[in-house]
Amino acid sequence: MSEIQTGSTQLWNEDLAPTSAAQRTWRWYHFSALWVGMVMCIPAYTLSASLIEGGMSGYQAVLTVFLANAIVLLPMLLIGHAGTKYGIPYAVLARASFGTGGAKLPALMRAIVACGWYGIQTWFGGQMIYTLLGVMLGGEFGGAAIAGLGINGGQLLCFLVFWAIQFWYIVHGMESIRKLETYTAPLKILICFVLLGWVYSKAGGFGDLLSAPSQFVEGGKKAGQFWAVFWPSLTAMVGFWATLALNIPDFTRFAKSQRDQVIGQSVGLPVPMGLLAMMAVIVTSATVVLYGKAIWDPVDLSSRMTGVAVLVALLILLIDTVSVNLAANLVGPAYDFSSLAPKQISYKIGGYITAGIAILMMPWKILESTQGYIFTWLIGYSALLGPIAGILIIDYYMVRKTELDVPELYREDGKYSYGSGWNMTALVAFVIGVLPNIPGFMNAAFPAAFPDVAPIFRTLYTYAWFVGIAISAVVYGVMMKGKALPAAQVARP
Repeated sequence: MSEIQTGSTQLWNEDLAPTSAAQRTWRWYHFSALWVGMVMCIPAYTLSASLIEGGMSGYQAVLTVFLANAIVLLPMLLIGHAGTKYGIPYAVLARASFGTGGAKLPALMRAIVACGWYGIQTWFGGQMIYTLLGVMLGGEFGGAAIAGLGINGGQLLCFLVFWAIQFWYIVHGMESIRKLETYTAPLKILICFVLLGWVYSKAGGFGDLLSAPSQFVEGGKKAGQFWAVFWPSLTAMVGFWATLALNIPDFTRFAKSQRDQVIGQSVGLPVPMGLLAMMAVIVTSATVVLYGKAIWDPVDLSSRMTGVAVLVALLILLIDTVSVNLAANLVGPAYDFSSLAPKQISYKIGGYITAGIAILMMPWKILESTQGYIFTWLIGYSALLGPIAGILIIDYYMVRKTELDVPELYREDGKYSYGSGWNMTALVAFVIGVLPNIPGFMNAAFPAAFPDVAPIFRTLYTYAWFVGIAISAVVYGVMMKGKALPAAQVARP
């Protein structure tokens, strides 16, 4: 530790330093609980809705969600290896490939995306409080929408209240988040079975949504269009956890062993995500029988319950959203912001910045339409994060052979500074990986302004994450060939 502390104070603080043996307390079941806790969330529950609205059958939607999470598990495990081996967070690992200065670029990109997610989850939590108060007061409250915001005063107040609840955990640090995840994961699994039992008894069965054919079959509304919907949907589902695929070292740095992080993540991610999607389809199928229409929003469903069930359901959803949001969307950007100016920004201050930006991003506007949620938000940022993942993986496994000089990661004039602080090879590979997806993104985000984008670019955009990770990985690997060590080798005094 003393050797690292003699490096630049502009690159080191206690939160970014490698974890000690005493800090490595996470076993495989902690990682499984972490993932169960993050998977069991409202956005993940409603993913199936977007797929079925797109024309898929219940089974096709569930299998698409499962496949996407099996795919994204691979970069999770590959990038997570470095966190466990060296005890370093994502923002420090990125210095090996992007340079001690250049690493701020991928850190900032990942942080801004996470701020958006933090805001989205906080909005969901605020809506639960708003719904709960509405049920207790006998109707909606808050008056007309506020000009420029698009939500009323009651919704804004509830959003800020939920934001304040989460702030307590930011103040009390990483250990409080680990305990929350571990203790709430079994509760979430239990609640899933309780919900299934409730809808089965109320509806006298699970309805026929599961047995309904997709709209892609012959004679259906979208006959023959399955693949045109499947690929962008798969990319969006991968994009759902693309942020975590990058900053997973922020968690695996606390692992007791590589075995713990590999088993824990493999058990905790793909299967629970697929099961949650199946439960969403089953429960929603029953709501058709109960209420005459499909209700995909669990908050809306909870508000339709009667008696104490409303209170219990919404309180559980509140706990669930707090635990998911802190683990998935607070830890990563807190480290990322800290890495931008370690001397001035600690992990906690990074958390405060994340929470502040989340408000300014007005997350309810991101969620206004399924089109905006999937094609602009999920696929759009996956086009940025895929190339970063490709560069990190190739650098760590092909260029470094998993060997890093950790003290040098904290030196501004060290071997990972590449002379100027930037590895231009990584920057070029990143830009080349992102460029093919820009026309498709502009067409999806601003169709009126960019209506004439060539079909090839619109098609590429449906595979944004895959295109980005593949191109950047190949370009970086070719350009770094023969450069097992950076060019700049500065002698130590």
